[in-house]
Amino acid sequence: MEEVKKCSATNARITNDKGSVTFKCPKCSDYEIVRSKHARQIVGKYTCPKCGFTGPN
Repeated sequence: MEEVKKCSATNARITNDKGSVTFKCPKCSDYEIVRSKHARQIVGKYTCPKCGFTGPN
């Protein structure tokens, strides 16, 4: 079964979300951050569960 990706800021599923992005944590590079199009538009904050980094700045 495929893992369902969820937004790190809003916890919304990003299936078929054309504006979503996935990237490694800018601080530790160990955790994958997922951002939905909506979270990016409203500049929703996310926190890396591994190192505690909070973004966007």
